[in-house]
Amino acid sequence: MKRFERLGQIRRMDPYRDASEIYRLASAYEFPWDFTRALELALYRTYAVPSIGRLLAETAELTDRSQKRYDDTVLLLDAVVEHGFGSEQGRTAIRRVNQMHRSYDISNDDMRYVLCTFVVMPKRWIDAYGWRRLSRHETIACAVHYRTLGRHMGIRDIPESYEEFEACLDAYEAAHFAWDEGARRVSDATLDLMTSWYPRPLAPVLRTATLALLDDPLLRAFRYSPPSPATRALVRRAVRLRGRAVRLMPPRSAAHHARQNWEVKGYPNGYRLEDLGTRPVPGVRGCPVRHVDASAVE
Repeated sequence: MKRFERLGQIRRMDPYRDASEIYRLASAYEFPWDFTRALELALYRTYAVPSIGRLLAETAELTDRSQKRYDDTVLLLDAVVEHGFGSEQGRTAIRRVNQMHRSYDISNDDMRYVLCTFVVMPKRWIDAYGWRRLSRHETIACAVHYRTLGRHMGIRDIPESYEEFEACLDAYEAAHFAWDEGARRVSDATLDLMTSWYPRPLAPVLRTATLALLDDPLLRAFRYSPPSPATRALVRRAVRLRGRAVRLMPPRSAAHHARQNWEVKGYPNGYRLEDLGTRPVPGVRGCPVRHVDASAVE
């Protein structure tokens, strides 16, 4: 297969009818590393909304059990991408996600915002650092795929197009990004987790490099000192050069799904989707998000 042959295949597909298959081809063949990094940063930036960051701090899932929370999130989302919404694995993963969310008071607006990050951040990352820009077919398919996921999660007033997802994300962040002590703890724990995947002496360098990839509103919300302009330029240029190098390599011949990422470390002996994630906390219930009828997911 030639370098752009799969892109030609994607362009011959219907981005609405074949949305999830296009998304799978893009994330598992064309840009597996980029989608992983972009979705990591997508989830990370949600902590800067105090209602989200504070809840995560109170549950201690991302401060005391960072690796498990990372693994479970990756594996549940990946099961839907790899196997599809109608598969047993996809239905099980969505069921677990809904069970977890029902245990907490999470507003529909916050849920919709998190969904927006899944749509917008991969395109922004890939357009900046990928071996090519995301095509219009892939952009539409990404929005349609996550609209479908949002419906299965019972999220209301989901944006219709990528442009609406982007406008929703930008407006929500402008209105809600703010300092919160608990959110900062979650942020620090996440940065510690990311640096723990590499040799310990590299931790300070990797932390600085990660901060160099963040935008100013995010840095201000967490009250991090921004890296110097030179550091930012160096780090971002290095990531762009990686994309240019990938462009010169042969296209991937086998899918690489997120479950195969070496950063997923918590289940060396395997796992069952129904066992992943958090369990209800006694006395804490009342999620106001309207969930779909079980038959729609089953």
